[in-house]
Amino acid sequence: MPTIATPTILKDPGYLFRAPIGTALPTNTVAGSVFTDSWAAAWVPVGATEEGSTFSYEMTSEPIRVAELFDPVAYAVTEATGSFAFSMADYTLEKLKYAMNGGTMTLVSGTGATALTSLEPPDPADVTRCMIGWESLDATTRIVARQCLNASAIEQAFRRAPDKALIPVQFNLERPASDKSFIVYSAGTARSGTVV
Repeated sequence: MPTIATPTILKDPGYLFRAPIGTALPTNTVAGSVFTDSWAAAWVPVGATEEGSTFSYEMTSEPIRVAELFDPVAYAVTEATGSFAFSMADYTLEKLKYAMNGGTMTLVSGTGATALTSLEPPDPADVTRCMIGWESLDATTRIVARQCLNASAIEQAFRRAPDKALIPVQFNLERPASDKSFIVYSAGTARSGTVV
């Protein structure tokens, strides 16, 4: 019977960050098999989420057929799509602005406890794309999505406690002009597995 190695499990929600397009990636300094550098100030923490986040990436393929054969003679990749989805539990106008891909946030009057702030959505031609970053709580894995746009409906459910209002988002990944749509980093050798 073969020996089964203890799996390298990733079991936490991690931390999410948001940054303007073009923000420098983390320096990814590694010591003791963990990342020891901090994300730059431009990477703003997203804050608490309802159930963590879901990163997804899918390549779709279609069969290439000829009339004389029942089996496909090849498969061709026809599409590649990715996204980061999560529901923000920190209900602020700033987070709602993230979800709307921008907009105009204005301090109408007052300061501090008397402040009145408004938020208006952007016109479709004026949406702002962003970068999304994620790091595991154990500081061994990082994902950076280089160009994203929220494409989910902003549905707000206002209910009695213990329910709470959330801001659900699904940031779809786009491919920027000079890079791939995302990159994944690991610290140390245990998390990277076998390098091929």
